Amino acid sequence: MTLSPTRTAAVPGSSSASGADPEAWPDVARPPAAPFGHAAVARRLVRRAVTALPLRCRFGAEPALGTGPSLTVHDPDAFFRRIGAQGLIGFGESYMAGEWESDDLTGLLTVLAAHVDDLMPVPLRRLRGAWVQRRPEAELNSRTGARENVRRHYDLSNELFALFLDETLSYSCAVFTSFPARRTSLPAAQHRKIDRLLDLARVGPGRSLLELGTGWGELALRAAARGARVTTVTLSAEQQHLARRRIAEAGLAHRVDVELRDYRDVEGRYDAVVSVEMIEAVGRDFWPTYFAALRDAVAPGGRIALQSITMGHERMLRTARTHTWIGKYVFPGGLVPSREAIEAHAGGAGLRIVSDQGYGDHYAQTLRLWRERFEERAQELAALGFDATFRRMWEFYLAYSEAGFRSRCLDVRQLLLTEDVPPGARP
Repeated sequence: MTLSPTRTAAVPGSSSASGADPEAWPDVARPPAAPFGHAAVARRLVRRAVTALPLRCRFGAEPALGTGPSLTVHDPDAFFRRIGAQGLIGFGESYMAGEWESDDLTGLLTVLAAHVDDLMPVPLRRLRGAWVQRRPEAELNSRTGARENVRRHYDLSNELFALFLDETLSYSCAVFTSFPARRTSLPAAQHRKIDRLLDLARVGPGRSLLELGTGWGELALRAAARGARVTTVTLSAEQQHLARRRIAEAGLAHRVDVELRDYRDVEGRYDAVVSVEMIEAVGRDFWPTYFAALRDAVAPGGRIALQSITMGHERMLRTARTHTWIGKYVFPGGLVPSREAIEAHAGGAGLRIVSDQGYGDHYAQTLRLWRERFEERAQELAALGFDATFRRMWEFYLAYSEAGFRSRCLDVRQLLLTEDVPPGARP
């Protein structure tokens, strides 16, 4: 069983050769026993694949080969055992264990993401099921499961997120006016993103707004400052507490209700509904429920503004039932939808997309700024109760995410949805 990545202090004498606490990080502390022959096959496939890419690879004491971002494997036996047993989950756990390094982690992961479909020979791709795990049923986003999945990420610590986010505490893609983005431009870029969504939904004085997914309250603050009446819901107790405090300090508590509530339990209808990068946490099984909740929450003639990360449809279908490193350690139960899946499920709920704009390059810049700030302040994690394995996990997560957008395997869209029926046709 894998424990959730909660705070953990190192226990003297309890660490494995990797340095990971075996109680907190059982699957990182010791390489698993790969099925017979899998480690040897992984060794051949991985070595052949990565040495054909623009990378500088070194395995153990062997001479380095190639040019580009480095892949330096300190413990080849453990590295290949993990990949042979768990594929890409093992690759990430090997980094967490300190078994390999890179002088440019994001660059390395970008190269691998751009060539992910070429890493395995075509004849072996049909055997993919032998190398991947199924998603755990326990992470299904039922009402109980969703609360636990949210707790494992968003309730880690408000102070953790403050280490790398800007002062708006916005944990989603910003919209910049120029590249490369500067750190000083991030707060304005986050406000630009929020304002575009509020404009899409026509949020203004006297309008009622429902926000699904509060975050730390910045969108609710800006909507209330426009004169709107805001109801915002979250499953994170940490987020609710801080969002309420920030809203009260801004003198806007009379216009904003921050509720600890599941999106499936929202009541009433609103002139506008906004949801920023929440659909990814809903899970494929509940996308019909999510879009039905959006439809039921919007008043006749109202508007729904969504911001969603997306991936290619075929890749989404391959990933849908697969247990991934990001699902195991960062976002349990989640799945990034495709643009086609959003359109299909929205249509099934009686909604249609009337506006769609992509900002994938902006997310790569946003993540770069977060990653750089996290790296600068990583030493502060220990004071918050997070150990070195957690730090490496978070480094890998931020670089992994940035690489997804840099390689264009991922995109992010701002979409406007309206009802696909005349306003007077619904009771």
